[in-house]
Amino acid sequence: MDAETNDASGNRNEEQNVREFVDLLSVERIDANLFEGRRLSVKIGRVFGGQVVAQALSATEGTVEDDRIPHSMHAYFMRPGDENKPILYRVERERDGRSFSTRRVVAEQHGKPILSASINFQVPEEGLSHQIEMPDVPPPEDVAPIPRGSFPRPIEMRPIFGFGDVRGGEKGDPAMQLWFKPTAPLPDDAAIHRWVLGHTSDSNLLGPAMRPHGVSWQTPGYQNTSLDHSLWFHHDFRVDDWLLYVAESPWSGSARGLSFGRFFTRDGKLIASAAQEGLIRQVGQKG
Repeated sequence: MDAETNDASGNRNEEQNVREFVDLLSVERIDANLFEGRRLSVKIGRVFGGQVVAQALSATEGTVEDDRIPHSMHAYFMRPGDENKPILYRVERERDGRSFSTRRVVAEQHGKPILSASINFQVPEEGLSHQIEMPDVPPPEDVAPIPRGSFPRPIEMRPIFGFGDVRGGEKGDPAMQLWFKPTAPLPDDAAIHRWVLGHTSDSNLLGPAMRPHGVSWQTPGYQNTSLDHSLWFHHDFRVDDWLLYVAESPWSGSARGLSFGRFFTRDGKLIASAAQEGLIRQVGQKG
């Protein structure tokens, strides 16, 4: 069946969904240091933070030499994005050394910043190496996927626990484990795989901070949103084989919660880490 057509059930072909997803995460160069990110309207009013993270990575990667890859990103979400408008990304080339480069990027809509981030790049080199062990978890083939619904989802997620299981108000440990991968193969471009991981890293990372309290992003009477987001890339990887996303929250308080995430390949290699602080506020609480 051609990738542009629908399958027998009326669902769009997975290759087309993933291709459009990759197009969404890429950016168009307008000037040497100015880029425009595409928009995706899903009728919720705001832009998913992971989309802005991925597009910011895409924009800055277009301003460094090919021998340098991002190793860390530290971002602040400043305003909610408008899903009905494209996003402008202004990149500042702060430093280019012999081994490292630093870029600052500001995402703007309606003349105001919605995200500000610093991203560091490095020429790959050898060094001392160690990592923590991957948790002992069932393989993805033994874990049920999240129902897809009517909206095309380019990422398949198979939660082991802690993802979307507090919608009924049940309390649990401040942790989450899930397998994920795109629903179709990705191109052999390492940058695209980084963008997809950046996008997915914002998927429910705040959830473990709410889980001990029986609260989720769907709980009525609560406002929750990402305040900042950090990523560290440790190794080359492919996202279109299963990756394990492990997250935990050491603390919540003052209407905020803090979570840390780690990404492992199927054979236990730690390829990236993440951290996020977010707002968890009861509606009407003073802010």
